[in-house]
Amino acid sequence: MSLCCLMFRSLVRLVAALVGDPVTSLTTILHYSELLPANVGLARMVRREMLDQQSYLFHLIISLLGCFL
Repeated sequence: MSLCCLMFRSLVRLVAALVGDPVTSLTTILHYSELLPANVGLARMVRREMLDQQSYLFHLIISLLGCFL
C-alpha cells in the first residue's frame, strides 16, 4: 500500500472524528499530548479507540503538541 493511500485514510478518519464529535476528539488529543488538566470529568471524554495503529495524523498532532507547547 502506498504512503499516499495510508495518509489519505488517516486524514479521512481525522476529519470524520473532528466533524462528527469535535469535543471528544479535541479532548483526546489534548489529553494524550499532556495539555489537559487532571480532571475526572474531562478524563471521561477521552476516547482511547481513536488512537489505534492506523491513526497516523492523530499521533502526529499529539507529538507536535507535546513537543512545542
